[in-house]
Amino acid sequence: MILEKLGNWAEFLNTSEDIDPLVVMAIAHYQFEAIHPFEDGSGRTGRILNVLQLVQAGLLNAPILYLSRYIIQNKDEYYRLLLAVTVEGAWEEWIRFLLRGIDETATRTLRKIDRIQDLQEEFRIDIKAHTSAGSNADLLDVLFENPYARINQVVTRCGVSRPTATGWLNALVQRELLFDIKIGRERLFVNTRLMRILAQEEDLPPRPGDERLF
Repeated sequence: MILEKLGNWAEFLNTSEDIDPLVVMAIAHYQFEAIHPFEDGSGRTGRILNVLQLVQAGLLNAPILYLSRYIIQNKDEYYRLLLAVTVEGAWEEWIRFLLRGIDETATRTLRKIDRIQDLQEEFRIDIKAHTSAGSNADLLDVLFENPYARINQVVTRCGVSRPTATGWLNALVQRELLFDIKIGRERLFVNTRLMRILAQEEDLPPRPGDERLF
């Protein structure tokens, strides 16, 4: 029965070109969770599939929309609405719930990206002014691809000697742009401001007409 239902689910995904892809995602998510194909992990898998569907539909270039946070934060409402579809066929309320989640998550993600880009610009100016790296774009990339960097990463990406890479990173530590910590025999240079941006929840002040969106 599970295989049959998954077949129906897959067929719906691939034959619904005339329906808005966001609505398709909402309907398909309910279907997947109702089938519940795995004893453990169906919820996590379903949330991953949401984002992959948006990528496949061309609405995202990469799976960066973290819709799971919205669902987890509103899990009581989420489960209530799932059940309401099963019992009452309450599709509209369910679809509105997920569309609202996409709107809020996309807005928060864009604000977070703006803050990261502002921070990158601050780093770029400081790197140029206070290190011999000048406007080395590779160094900036290394410092923002992960919340921490290693000396060897800078050596490899920037094509410089270990003493030069160490000097660049030490200069940024002195400027309090990075925080260094020793783990075993290795030094990690932590971009603490980037970590705070990634960890913080973006506030969404009410906007006129929000209540009418969905």
